[in-house]
Amino acid sequence: MDYKKAGVDIEAGYKSVELMKEHVKGTMRPEVLGGLGGFAGAFSLDSIKKMEDPVLLSGTDGCGTKVQLAYIMDKHDTIGIDCVAMCVNDIACSGGEPLFFLDYIACGKNYPEKIATIVSGVAEGCKQSGAALVGGETAEHPGLMPENEYDLAGFAVGVVDKKDLITGENIKPGDALIGIASSGVHSNGFSLVRKVFEMSEESLNTYYDELGKTLGEALLAPTRIYVKALKNVKDAGVTIKGCSHITGGGFYENIPRMLPDGVKAVVKKDSYEVPAIFKLLAKTGDIAEEMMYNTYNMGIGMVLAVDSADVEKTMKALEAAGETCYEIGKIEAGEKGAELC
Repeated sequence: MDYKKAGVDIEAGYKSVELMKEHVKGTMRPEVLGGLGGFAGAFSLDSIKKMEDPVLLSGTDGCGTKVQLAYIMDKHDTIGIDCVAMCVNDIACSGGEPLFFLDYIACGKNYPEKIATIVSGVAEGCKQSGAALVGGETAEHPGLMPENEYDLAGFAVGVVDKKDLITGENIKPGDALIGIASSGVHSNGFSLVRKVFEMSEESLNTYYDELGKTLGEALLAPTRIYVKALKNVKDAGVTIKGCSHITGGGFYENIPRMLPDGVKAVVKKDSYEVPAIFKLLAKTGDIAEEMMYNTYNMGIGMVLAVDSADVEKTMKALEAAGETCYEIGKIEAGEKGAELC
């Protein structure tokens, strides 16, 4: 008896690392010390010494049950972007710059080419956010997970000068709400998606005219990363008073997280066109509108609160970063919460 006969292939692990090295190399920053394969990722903090009061930020998350679509479609090159996005977008919400990222892949069986493909997506997400991929772990769990399945999670560390922290404490009535478009469902609510649509290769490969693509393509579209867009707004001289990443819990749970007591966010539902994937999901699953807004991003991946005088400047900065954005509402006095009208 040996480890391989027990279900863990150490040689496959070595091959996975070799195959992913090229992808990881493209994410390196000057602060990264040493190469891939050490026991810990080393990152110099010399570059943040210029900050008056540097504050470290962290975020950890996964892709939830969205990974099941990747299994069924046998498409594994974008799920890593989702994993990075879920972590770095949270850091960006606080005004921070992601510095480095680590991933964790648990699988039933290590297929080196598949693992390397997953990591290629992680590396792409790191490039989009400017984070270095300094390490990770691939763990084989024979007998615990089916051979063709895996789960993916990640952890990011970022930094912000304390004076630039986005806390929401200065949000006041009259401030404007700017919504930045999402790329689709992103990485939340897939347990409900999987109840509404049949999770089969045939179903996911079905083309829908209203989507302009197959169902699987629409659902698997990677989560948009907003790090560089928010930096563009800051560089334009705009103070972002509050920022909300619209993830699980949709509008009703996430927007209030950026608000101080005594104010509410009033969102105009007709201020933008809800993407077709959400309309199809609601219609097919007979899901009430309130539940949709309480579960999904409904086409808005990030909401910013800015002074009303900064609306035009904010939107120009976002558009210059390649984002689609809308003025979706305003802040009013009232009990803290989100009101849709």
